[in-house]
Parts: sequence; C-alpha cells; structure tokens
Amino acid sequence: MRIAERAGLALMHRVEPERAHGLALAALKAGIAPAPGLVTTERLETEVAGLRLPNPLGLAAGFDKNAEAMRGLSRAGFGFLEVGAATPRPQPGNPRPRLFRLSQDRAAINRFGFNNDGMEAIAARLETRLRDSVIGLNLGANKDSDDRASDYVTVLRRTAPLIDFATVNVSSPNTEKLRDLQGRAALEALLGNVIETRDELGARLPVFLKIAPDLDADALRDVAEVARAVKVDGIIATNTTLARDGLTSPHAGEAGGLSGRPLFERSTRILAKLSELTGSEIPIIGVGGVENAETAYQKIRAGASALQLYTALVYGGLGLVREILEGLDRRLAADGFSNVAEAVGSGRKSWL
Repeated sequence: MRIAERAGLALMHRVEPERAHGLALAALKAGIAPAPGLVTTERLETEVAGLRLPNPLGLAAGFDKNAEAMRGLSRAGFGFLEVGAATPRPQPGNPRPRLFRLSQDRAAINRFGFNNDGMEAIAARLETRLRDSVIGLNLGANKDSDDRASDYVTVLRRTAPLIDFATVNVSSPNTEKLRDLQGRAALEALLGNVIETRDELGARLPVFLKIAPDLDADALRDVAEVARAVKVDGIIATNTTLARDGLTSPHAGEAGGLSGRPLFERSTRILAKLSELTGSEIPIIGVGGVENAETAYQKIRAGASALQLYTALVYGGLGLVREILEGLDRRLAADGFSNVAEAVGSGRKSWL
C-alpha cells in the first residue's frame, strides 16, 4: 500500500464509518481517489455466465448503492462491478448508526436496510455508465411492499437494457422476513418470474441469485435444486452472516450482518458445497472474507469462478485490488494453471 493511501485510510478511520464511506464515494466521483488501473493477464481473463471478464475480481453490491461512482470504480482494477441494491421506490433504510467497524476482527457489521435512491434515479445514472466495463445491478424489495416478489420484476423491467447482469438479493438480514424468500416454493416462484421477465424483454442478461451463509444443509440443497430447475445463470455465495463466533471488537454485539475476515470460512464452505450440489454446472461468485491473494485463490480452488470483495477495502484501500490480482496471477502460474478457469474447484474436497 502506498504511503499516501495508508495515511488516507488512517484519517478515514477517525471518521464515523458511514460518513467515511460517503467521503470515499465523493472522492471516487471527483476522480481524486487512487486509480490503480486495470489488471489483466491471459491467466486472469475469464468468462462467467457469458460475461467476458478481464479478471475474476469484482466489487460487491452495497459499496456503490446508488450507482454514483461507477467511473471512478471502473479505474480501480476490478473485473466487474455490482451496484445497488435498487428498490422500486426510494427508501431511507434503518436509523443511524447502522455501520460499525470491527477493526480487531478486520470486519464490519451493517444494518442498512436497502437504503437507496430508488430505481428511477439509479437507472438515470446507469444510462451514463461506461460501456467498456461490466456492471450489474443488485435487485431489492421495498420494506413496506405488499408484494416483495414483484418488486424484483419491477426493477428488472426498468433497468435491464442498462446493465450486464442482475442479482436477485433475497439474503440481506436487514429487511424483516426478506430471507423467507429463500424457502423452496417462494424462491422457485420468484426466480421463475424474474427469468421469465428477462426472457420476455429479450434481454441477453445473466440472472444471479445471492444467498445467505446461514443456510442449513437441507435449505442449501433446496437452493441448488431450484437454481438448476429454473436455470439461474450464477449464484453469489454469500451475503453477510448473523453469526458472531470468535469476535473480539467492541461492536461485536451490534445487530446486523457481519462481513469481512470472520465470514471467510463459513462462506467458503457454503460455496464449496454448492459447487458439489450443482455439479459445477452453475458458476459461483465467491464473496466473504476475500482480503488478499491467498484467500482469493482459496475461494477459486473451492469452486468460485469469480470473486467479489467490499469490507477488505475498508482496511486495505483500493490498492488492494491490484495486490490481490497480481498475487493471484503468481499463484496460478506457480501451480501450473494457464487460466483461472482451470483452477476452479481444484481444491474443493478440502472444504467439504
């Protein structure tokens, strides 16, 4: 990490977390944030669900909820970006404070509650996006909606021509009863409607499903079977967890979803099991605890075709993107892989 970036992060950590995040977005929008530039090699280039990616490392949803900083983030080295979550109507989310750093644990807890500007404002910004970047949208539901399942379809109808992929997010722990949509019948109906809508629109758009890390074995099996039945294009594993095992930071008891280093093992076991249950037929995007080249490589070897990160940026800055990708490239070369796709699932058994 460069000295200037290290100093900037130290200053940010003296500011209330949500305000610090707002300042980071403002810097990206203004073009004054670090721009490590695209990292790509023949080993790192890959294809996931028909999307050609210069490298397999993406930015997870939640960092740029309102699609405000896409241009700055597109210069940060990521292979793809996911913005949102977007809901049909704007909503403020849960009361503040709702974001907490757990520095001793290299983690964070949030209970945002799908705060966003709504699909119309987000769609207007997506219309100005750079077309040489791969950008997807996380679809969400309004907290007070009478039919949350239909909200996902509503957002997709509005934004499909503007994005490269869409993610059905039924795994946020911060909207009451949202995770109920992960039940087999509800999930099958929801995904079926989203994919049917995608097809009606004639959009050549991969649809991903984002799941929780707290599913038991039966629920995970149901997810895998539903995903195969409705032909979902990919699974993002995983969202944040409600577990609090082994934390030492003062904010460990705060309500909300836990992300960062403590999530790594739990989320990686889920993605390895999903890879096994789906017979490697559905690409899995691994997210949860990716913080360096080694954790990125372990996710890939466990079964991830691509990766996402977010919380690690709080502690490592945007320079971390280049560090991870350059280290991943070296590991692939050392183990004799000519392309990242060859390494996917090569170490899955050790996680089962």
